[in-house]
Amino acid sequence: MVTKKRNTKNKEQDNQWEERVVQVRRVTKVVKGGKKLSFRAILVVGDEKGRVGVGVGKASDVIGAVKKAVSDAKKNMIVIPLTKFNSIPHPINGISGAAEIIMRPSAQGSGVIAGGSVRTVLELAGVKNILAKQLGSSNSLNNARAALNALANLKTFKQVATERNVSIDNFYT
Repeated sequence: MVTKKRNTKNKEQDNQWEERVVQVRRVTKVVKGGKKLSFRAILVVGDEKGRVGVGVGKASDVIGAVKKAVSDAKKNMIVIPLTKFNSIPHPINGISGAAEIIMRPSAQGSGVIAGGSVRTVLELAGVKNILAKQLGSSNSLNNARAALNALANLKTFKQVATERNVSIDNFYT
């Protein structure tokens, strides 16, 4: 009897990602014969260790839309720097469309103080102590993308020191 050796490495990589559906909407397109119905899914994928992505998928059924959103989110993955208290290194703003997000690092034990899709993005990124506020639009997709934009623009003390050609000792830690 021959047993096949399964590729456990790919299964372990797939298991480390956590997926959360932010929104599923039924959308229609008006065509010559009437209205064509489809579904749009917004999904956030993260490993709670500093990697997160937001994806959108459209299909004629919900399951197909979610699958497309997962693959889109994995393509748009970013890595963020986290402090030792699982917060962000400095305050930052993010913009996507008319949505603007303000993020501020928070004290240890304060938790994730954010709403809507921004909260989902921050939780799946592994941020535990943060204060975030949505300004402008209430669109879930734009708010999630604005949160991703803000997190992508974060810099560590080391990165700033090397950009300015200054030693790390001159910064307060």
